Amino acid sequence: MDRYRSKSGRVALVKQLITGTAKHYPDGSQSLSIGGATITVNALTQVMQDFVSQRDAVEAAKAAAKTKIENEQTRTPSQLAVIRAFEKFVRGTFGNSAEVLAEFGLVPHKAPDPGTAEQKAVAVAKRNATRAARHTMGKIQKKDVNGAVEARLVVTPLGDSTPRETPAQAPGGTPPPSPPPAGGTTPRVS
Repeated sequence: MDRYRSKSGRVALVKQLITGTAKHYPDGSQSLSIGGATITVNALTQVMQDFVSQRDAVEAAKAAAKTKIENEQTRTPSQLAVIRAFEKFVRGTFGNSAEVLAEFGLVPHKAPDPGTAEQKAVAVAKRNATRAARHTMGKIQKKDVNGAVEARLVVTPLGDSTPRETPAQAPGGTPPPSPPPAGGTTPRVS
């Protein structure tokens, strides 16, 4: 019964049934009692052959559809590039002329809403608050920011098991700067 689980398994089984029927019932006019109904061998063979033909047609259609889909996926990007370029050409040629653009199925671009003075003031305040919260700086502001780095070097001699902490030396042999006071703010380095 496992052969009935897959479609290809069913088709292979039905083809084998057709072969066996032709071999053991060569006289196609014989009547058989199948599933409570009487049917001739020729009619039964035709039902099985229709099943196989139907499945073959479905598989052929699937293969054709797959080929068409692959063809579409391959060709669509270059076609859309040409179509978009033509749309830009039409818009560049005819501007925002609503009547002409409508003949091409296009609508004019909307003019941006300038906003009221109050809306603009709110937007500027929000931008400045966001820049302050994120410590966003321009490149000229960043030039004045220097980071303070404190590094400690841990040296463990071979014979001694206790690590010793020594301050790392900055380039030029000077000790590192002391840490900033607690609670103070240090400029952020980006």
